[in-house]
Amino acid sequence: MVLKLMGKKRGMTQRFDEKGNVVVCTIIQAEPNVITQIKRKESDGYNALQLGYQKILTKDPRTVEKRMSRQLLGHFSKSEIQPRRFLSESRVEKVEEYEVGQEVGVSLFSEVSYVDVAGISKGKGFQGVIKRHGFKGGPAAHGSGFHRHGGSTGMRSTPGRCLPGQKKAGRMGGEQVTVQNLRVIGIDEEKNLLVVEGSIPGPRGGVVSVTPAKKKTS
Repeated sequence: MVLKLMGKKRGMTQRFDEKGNVVVCTIIQAEPNVITQIKRKESDGYNALQLGYQKILTKDPRTVEKRMSRQLLGHFSKSEIQPRRFLSESRVEKVEEYEVGQEVGVSLFSEVSYVDVAGISKGKGFQGVIKRHGFKGGPAAHGSGFHRHGGSTGMRSTPGRCLPGQKKAGRMGGEQVTVQNLRVIGIDEEKNLLVVEGSIPGPRGGVVSVTPAKKKTS
């Protein structure tokens, strides 16, 4: 039960460690998330914090109403908070130490060594079995006629059908993926930047959620 900080994937870079080895890193820019609602066990059945991310900025402030539903506008106006584009919920054990309008930034991970990052992977459309599942394919000879096919997936007269759950061609990507145990390389609180080792799901500009690692702490 920890806070989940939302941010955007800005790209990848590299750094050098103490031994001079290259460390591939990903930069996450996370402007401070604001607490938009506090849920308590007495009224909602569980303790949780609702966080909002990315202010909705327009040239004309009156057009903000056209960019979101009336329900969300009423939700933000009730909390007296500028509307945010994304909302997420984090379950916590104690909510007494938090208040509506409080901001949470990358300083949350100042004493954290490893984090888990979740995001929506890149959508690749409809793909075949070789790209989607890593099938080897057939011989590349001219007369084989079997290069990138999936092969036979049927059965004999008994049961006379294709069993469900087989690896076949289909939609690839565009799913929520969580990468665990990424080492925190650095934090820049002034620029709201979090640098982690390795790659994370999603394209540049994609929204990701960062939480302290569940399986690895040091």
